[in-house]
Amino acid sequence: MAKARRSNDWGFPRWRGYEAGREAATIRLCDRHGCEEAGDCPAPKAPNNPERWYFCQTHAAEYNRKWDYFEGLDKEEKAARTKAEQSETAGYAEAQHYGWASSGDGSRSPDELRALEILGLEADADFAAVKKGWRDKAKQVHPDVKPGDAEAAAEFQKLQVAYEVLKAAEERREWRG
Repeated sequence: MAKARRSNDWGFPRWRGYEAGREAATIRLCDRHGCEEAGDCPAPKAPNNPERWYFCQTHAAEYNRKWDYFEGLDKEEKAARTKAEQSETAGYAEAQHYGWASSGDGSRSPDELRALEILGLEADADFAAVKKGWRDKAKQVHPDVKPGDAEAAAEFQKLQVAYEVLKAAEERREWRG
C-alpha cells in the first residue's frame, strides 16, 4: 500500500499557482492579425456594443491612443456627461493632503505653476523658497517703497495673490492630525 503524501493544495497559501496544474491552460491570442501575444486587454468593437476585441497590451495601447470618449456629442451634452460622471465619482476623490509625493513631480495645479512663474521660481521649488522669493520681489515693489506708482502697486498685488495661492496649496498638503 502506498504511503499517503501531502498535497500541494492544502492550507494557505497554496504552494503552487492556480494555473500550474498539469492540464493545458487556455490562452486567448491577440485579435490583431499576425500577433502571437496573449490577448488579455478587452476593447469595444464599437461604442455601446457588448462585443469586444481582445488585444495584447501593445495593440490595446495603439487602439486606445486616439480614442475620444466624447466623440459625436455637442458641447452641452459633453458638459452634462462630464458633470454627471464627476458627481458619480466625487465620493472617490483623493484627499487633498495626499496631492503630491514631493514638489515638482508634475502634480501641481496650473494656478500653482502660474504663481511660481510670477515669483520667478522653478516648478520644484519648496515652500521656503516660495516665501523667500516672495519677500525679495515684494520688497522691490511694495507701495511703501514706491508710493504713488500704480504699476508697482499692481505688480505687488500680483505677487500677493501668487503667494496666497501657493500658501493655500501648502496648507492643503500638510496633514494636521
